[in-house]
Amino acid sequence: MAGHSKWANIQHRKGRQDAVRSKLFSKLAKEITVAAKMGDPDPENNPRLRLAVKTAKSQSVPKDVIDRAIKKAIGGDADNYTEIRYEGYGPSGIALIVEAMTDNVNRTASNVRSTFTKSGGNLGTSGSVSFMFDRVGEITYAAEAGDADTVMMAAIEAGAEDVESDESGHFIYTVDGDLAAVSDALEAELGEAKEAKLIWKPQNRTDVDLETAQKLMRLIEALEDDDDVQSVTANFDVPDDVAAQL
Repeated sequence: MAGHSKWANIQHRKGRQDAVRSKLFSKLAKEITVAAKMGDPDPENNPRLRLAVKTAKSQSVPKDVIDRAIKKAIGGDADNYTEIRYEGYGPSGIALIVEAMTDNVNRTASNVRSTFTKSGGNLGTSGSVSFMFDRVGEITYAAEAGDADTVMMAAIEAGAEDVESDESGHFIYTVDGDLAAVSDALEAELGEAKEAKLIWKPQNRTDVDLETAQKLMRLIEALEDDDDVQSVTANFDVPDDVAAQL
């Protein structure tokens, strides 16, 4: 299986720190509110909420922000959000999946379509690219959590499906429905993860040249700047020689 995408590391390195952090906090709080509203407001009894809180903590979201997001759902004053997935193609035919959480589907659809068009891409229909991805759980640990063999053994015992390790860390993959259970089991062995979430994992990745990488970076950043967009996934990778120029 192909190694973990270097794109995630490049994206992190290029992050516009303050603006990105503020927007990230807002999106994580929205996920917490929706998870609490859809199920039990107690994270111990709500796997989706437990994972949302865990992810928020790993990103240093303040406790009062997390508590406020849960109380918003309990109090009944939370907006009604619709979860929606958009699929399309970016420059050079790279497939993208955009996950959004919105209180106005028409607004979000219009914004996402416009962003694709302005960036040389095309928004497709539902299912047009998702067949090239697998819906899985991803649990991320820092490289310091242990060597590759140690993490691999812990992941296998916890019920994970696959592990990819490189200098940036360990990426453990699970069946989507097993994410919460595997995450809890790993925490007992390796400590708290950096992140645990459901993702769209590309079945194959296409290496891109510098010009295409730059165009894709602009498209993805523009999509992520939309307050309604929760995540963007693409099936490309950046070769080392190209990454050095970004």
